[in-house]
Amino acid sequence: MPDKVTQEEVYSALRKCMDPEIPVNVVDLGLIYGVKVNEENNIDIEMTMTTRGCPLHDTLVSDVKRYVGKINGVAGVNVSIVWDPPWSVDKIEPSVRDQLGFGKPKLRFQIDYEKYQPLAKGKLITQEDGSLILINDNEHGHMVNQAIVDFWDSCDGTKTITQLADHFSSKLGLPRQQVEQEVVQLVQQLLESELLKSQ
Repeated sequence: MPDKVTQEEVYSALRKCMDPEIPVNVVDLGLIYGVKVNEENNIDIEMTMTTRGCPLHDTLVSDVKRYVGKINGVAGVNVSIVWDPPWSVDKIEPSVRDQLGFGKPKLRFQIDYEKYQPLAKGKLITQEDGSLILINDNEHGHMVNQAIVDFWDSCDGTKTITQLADHFSSKLGLPRQQVEQEVVQLVQQLLESELLKSQ
């Protein structure tokens, strides 16, 4: 019989899963509400998301299943998404919250949706375990997922924010307004991570 999988092992695997919108792992972000391991090493994970209707949910859930599924002896992984209690910034690990600049006003990039044409810079590295890292010109690495890489790749300096939102809205079959919000957030983060050329 395989060894019993411990909660610590599960949390350690979950720390490899990054939220695509905020480059922090799902544990420090406070998205994991509960982990149960039964006698057969089936794992039930209750987690929430930072926003409802986020097109990157599926990516995050499959990341969680993939990393937890790699633990030796795991029989199965079940992820339930719950909205109660709702997630808020207060659930983020305090030291991470300070690092992200929550709680203190931060000058965000002012973006002209019609004029600014994001242009990717930096390079992509795939690590041995399959995790993806974008590295900026200062050699700072940022863990990302495939959805972010696809977006970063599509920033070729020829499309405005509005055109990128149109493109992803039709590609993903999602409401235009929602996609535009996601695109703007991603552009903000990539600019702050110095992975896009500023206008």
